[in-house]
Amino acid sequence: MSAELISIVVLVAVFVIATTRSVNMGALSFAAAFGVGELVAGLDAEGIFGGFPGDLFVVLVGITYLFAIARANGTTDWLVAASLRVVGGRVVLIPWVMFAVTGLLTAIGAVSPAAVAIVAPIALSSAARHGISPLLMGAMVVHGAQGGGFSPISIYGSIVNGIVAREDLPGSPLVLFLGSLVVNLLIAAIVFVVCGGLKLSGRDTEVMSADNSAVSRAGSASQEKESPGKGRLSPQRTATLVALVALVVAVLVFDLDAGLTAITLAVVLSIFWPDVSRKAVGSITWPTVLLICGVLTYVSVLEEMGTIDWAGRGVSGIGVPLLAALLLCYIGAIVSAFASSVGIMGALIPLAVPFLAQGHIGAIGMITALSVSATVVDVSPFSTNGALVLAAAPDVDRDRFFRQLMVYGGIVVAVVPAVVWLAMVVPGFG
Repeated sequence: MSAELISIVVLVAVFVIATTRSVNMGALSFAAAFGVGELVAGLDAEGIFGGFPGDLFVVLVGITYLFAIARANGTTDWLVAASLRVVGGRVVLIPWVMFAVTGLLTAIGAVSPAAVAIVAPIALSSAARHGISPLLMGAMVVHGAQGGGFSPISIYGSIVNGIVAREDLPGSPLVLFLGSLVVNLLIAAIVFVVCGGLKLSGRDTEVMSADNSAVSRAGSASQEKESPGKGRLSPQRTATLVALVALVVAVLVFDLDAGLTAITLAVVLSIFWPDVSRKAVGSITWPTVLLICGVLTYVSVLEEMGTIDWAGRGVSGIGVPLLAALLLCYIGAIVSAFASSVGIMGALIPLAVPFLAQGHIGAIGMITALSVSATVVDVSPFSTNGALVLAAAPDVDRDRFFRQLMVYGGIVVAVVPAVVWLAMVVPGFG
């Protein structure tokens, strides 16, 4: 058995053991990275830790720390109430507002995880407050970010269009953008219906609290009597809002790292209000951090030992262009569910060049299908966006929510590549 095949078998074993024995998948993945890295790939500890996602670790810790402070001092409650006022009290529109906001952020240049990191905590807090499915809200945020993610001025769009130009392939930035937007919009509409979005219609001033009890305007007023100052902006809440705005500006305008910025702002707030901040440290989602960092460290071992390239070369060598195109879309989806979407796009598009050069497959449709397949799966809890959604959800059974995201991500991986292949690649074959 080849080293590449062994590494894939071990990955499957990690999933099976984590699912059947309720062991943290991240801890299992660290053990697998050590075993496969040392015994199969010949990597030392430095080589194994070289793939540790330090940037994602800081993003998860920093964002959840900052928003834990915001939840503890009531700022997120204030923001949730403000979001309801923006949509005129119509709860049914809140998921679509979150979709549009994240889509706008990525379309104007925000990195997708940065947009999700900014919007997800507010969106998931709103979902808990108003009785909206966290899976629905999380999917709307991620698909919104990916829907705007391929505009000509976006990060993803610039990267893919740059690769296309470098490989001297035909390209269409508009088709790429609209293709991703339409696919994510359709998926969001399906998820909205399946996850109970239509049941939110007609719920205007009446909202649902986290324990599913109906709360009317009068009820909300009585709650404010029980919690003095709940609806007011205290100095602490005002400072927290300033910190959140500073996070947005730092990430979108100055292109600073979201994780480092968030943890710095959280520390500044902690200096002035240490009591609330001390409690917030315990709200950092450490099990999620362990899970995500462990899985991604193992995936980096797979990349280092050439397993990903091995699979890609095997597919591109198939003599049937349409089948090769379909398999490349699936490889992009599967790998991207655990690794960098940008990285896999950068690897797969060049791999597709040999059979695109034969002229049997339309380059524009193929590149769009590959790009969509590699990004639409980012709702997976193992991807950066999915991990941020999982970490941001308050008052949920986190294990159950993780399983929901994993099942949903699996459905997307299984279905979407075939659909975009049929819609974008097959019509251009000839």
